[in-house]
Amino acid sequence: MSQQAALRIGVDLGGTKIEALALEPSGREVFRKRVWTPRGDYEATIGAVTALVREIGPGPVGVGIPGTLSRVSGRVKNANSTWLIGQPLKEDLERALERPVRIENDANCFALSEAVDGAGQGARVVFGVILGTGVGGGIVVERRVLVGRNAIAGEWGHNALPLPAAGDLPLPACYCGRAGCIETYLSGPALEREHERLTGERRTAKEIAEIDREALERYVERLARALAGVINILDPDVVVLGGGLSNIERLYRDVPRLWGRHIFSQDVATRLVRHRHGDSSGVRGAAWLWNE
Repeated sequence: MSQQAALRIGVDLGGTKIEALALEPSGREVFRKRVWTPRGDYEATIGAVTALVREIGPGPVGVGIPGTLSRVSGRVKNANSTWLIGQPLKEDLERALERPVRIENDANCFALSEAVDGAGQGARVVFGVILGTGVGGGIVVERRVLVGRNAIAGEWGHNALPLPAAGDLPLPACYCGRAGCIETYLSGPALEREHERLTGERRTAKEIAEIDREALERYVERLARALAGVINILDPDVVVLGGGLSNIERLYRDVPRLWGRHIFSQDVATRLVRHRHGDSSGVRGAAWLWNE
C-alpha cells in the first residue's frame, strides 16, 4: 500500500465553507483546502465535497456536518444547513466517491480530535463542548465517538439549565421550541442578548467578557452548574472547551472552583481545559473517524 493510500481524509461540511484535509497515520497534516459552500444546492454540495476528496486521492473519508444522521432513515436531521435535511448524504457521497464514508455531527468531530491528539489526549472519557453561536457537545470513550441510540449523545445544549435562580428568569425561549435550554444562556448570542436587555447596550460577546464583570460572573456560574450536571452523569476524565467563548481565560480558573457545589462527589478530579486544535478540530476529528 502506498503512503498516500494510508491517508485519513477529513471533510468539515459547514454552512459557509467546506474544508478538507489529509492526515498521515501519525497525525501529521499533509493537505488542506477550503472552498465556499454552495448554500441551498444539495447536488452542488455533493460535487464540491467530491472534488476536494478526489484532489487528495485514495483513503477513507470522514465528514463532519452541523447535524446528524437519523438512526431510523439514515438521512440527515437537525442540520443548520437546511438543504441537507432529509437527504441520503452518506449514500450519495459513497456513490460519488466510490469508497466508504463515515459521517458525524461536527461537535462529535471536535471532541474526537481533541481526544485523539488534542487537549484530551490520553484520557479515557472526553466531553467536548462547543461554546459559540450555539452550544453543542460530543462524547468520546477510548477514542471512539459515542453516538447513542437516537444519535443525540452529547446534546447537552438542549437540556434545561439546572436549578434556575431568580436571575435566570424568565426562562428564555429556544429555537427548538422549549424554554430555558442551556444554549439560551451560554451561547455567544445569548450573552449578547442578556447584556443588551440589562444595559441597553449592544456589544459583542468578546467585548462583554472584557468589560462587564457581572455578566461574566453570571456566565461562569451558569457554566459551572451546567457542566456539573454532565459530570454527575458521565463522569468524564476531561472536559475540553471549544468555540469563541472558550477563549475566556477566567473559565478555566473559576468554573472548576464552582462546579463542586453541584457535583455528587467530595473530590472532583475532572479537568477543564482549552482546545488544542481550535478551528481545525472539526475537520481533524472527521479524519479521525477512521482511527482503528
